[in-house]
Amino acid sequence: METPTMAPSSPPGHAELFAAHYGSLVRLAGLLGADDPEDIAQEAFARLHTRRLRDEGAALGYLRSTVCNLTRNRLRHLRITRLRRPEPPEHARSSEHAVLVAEEHRELLAALDALPRRQREALILRYWLDLSEREIAEAMGVTPGSVKTHASRGLAALRGKL
Repeated sequence: METPTMAPSSPPGHAELFAAHYGSLVRLAGLLGADDPEDIAQEAFARLHTRRLRDEGAALGYLRSTVCNLTRNRLRHLRITRLRRPEPPEHARSSEHAVLVAEEHRELLAALDALPRRQREALILRYWLDLSEREIAEAMGVTPGSVKTHASRGLAALRGKL
C-alpha cells in the first residue's frame, strides 16, 4: 500500500532562487528607476510562483524580464500621475573626496536617467549587472544586435553629456 505524499506548495528551487537573486533583482529595479524596487522584485517572484515554466532553468531570465516590464509599467504610470519628480535629498559628506565622488555619481545617474528607456536598460543590465548580450536580449525582449545598438548609442550619448 502506497502512502500519499503531499505536493510542495511551490516548485523546488523557488526558495533557493529567491535567496540567491532577490537582492540583485531589487538592485536591477532600482537602477531602472523604480520608486519601489522591493515591491517590483517581490511581484516578479509572486508571478513566477503562479506560473509553470516549461524550462525551470529559464526562471532567472523570466524574473529579469518581469522586473524590466514591471518597472517600465510603473514608470509609465508615475509619468502620468506625477507632474514633477522630487529631487533626491543632498547627502552631507565629511570629506571633500567623498563629495566629489558623490557628485560624479549623481551626474552619471542623471545622465543615465536622461537616456531613452531602451538605451538605459541595456547599459544598466550590461555594466551594473554584468550580463552577457544574450542575457540582456532575453531580459529586454530584443535581439542581441539590438542590445549592441542600444548600448553603443547609450555610451555615445553618455560621453557627450559627461
